[in-house]
Parts: sequence; structure tokens; C-alpha cells
Amino acid sequence: MRAVSVTVEKRTDPPGETEYASAAWDLKERIRADEGVLRQRRGFFVDAYRRSTTHLLVERNTLVAFASVRRDGYVLFIAVNPDYRGQGHAERLVADVAAEHRSVTCHARTTNDTALGFYEHLGFEVVRRIDNYYEDGGDAYYLKLGSDSIRERLSEFVSR
Repeated sequence: MRAVSVTVEKRTDPPGETEYASAAWDLKERIRADEGVLRQRRGFFVDAYRRSTTHLLVERNTLVAFASVRRDGYVLFIAVNPDYRGQGHAERLVADVAAEHRSVTCHARTTNDTALGFYEHLGFEVVRRIDNYYEDGGDAYYLKLGSDSIRERLSEFVSR
């Protein structure tokens, strides 16, 4: 993993704010077109974005990565611009969420090996499988971040 760029700024859109919603939608759609994941409809996405806290990483006015999180620590969306992958941005976002919430959870498609490998690497554990979870009939795993030692590891990552 390469070091996180020092020119990447952390920003936040709190609930009700949508300053970066369009940029987040565009990034999500780029990833959907290229990788077939993040298939939410625009209305659902914008409504969920507006109701959540969105952690953003921005470099020179380019959205590098974002994670939208509910008040209970459930990660609704997480995405990293493909041009910026491998630099620890997703780990940094999850670490920020873990620092603010007692519990961090999410869903991932059972077929999304990249996402599942990422979450496993961070210490997420499969709680259960949910058949037909997604609108298109896709199945999901409900995941939860594991023990406190993982939180400490993520916290150390952010402090670098």
C-alpha cells in the first residue's frame, strides 16, 4: 500500500448538506459502469446521501473517495476513484467512521470479491447472508467490524 497523498484534504458533508453529492454520484456511476457495482438509483442515492454524514477525501477539487454513513455507523456507500486506489483512502475513511461509532456495519454483494476482500482485510466479519437483498435480486452479506484491536489498528493508520 502506498502512502496517502499529503495534498488530499478531509472534508465532511453532515446530514442535510449536499455540497459534494453530485461529485459523489458521478464517481459512483463511473464505478458502476466500469465494475458493475454500486447500482443504486439516483433518487435513492441522493436521499440517503442527504440523510447521512459523508466523509470525503478531496485533492485539488477532485473527489478522491467518499463514505456515507448513517447515525448508527452503518456504511451506506463507500467509493474510491479508480485513479487513486491503492493509496489507503478507503482504509482512512473506514478508520474515521470507526473512530466516531461504537459499531461499524455494511452490506456487500456476495459476488463482489474485491469489496469482500477489502472488508476482510480490515477485520469485518460476516454476520449473515441475505438472499435477494438488492433490487436486482442480488444476494448480500451483512458485515460488522470486529474486535477493538481492529479499531486500534485503523486508528493508528489514520494517525500516520
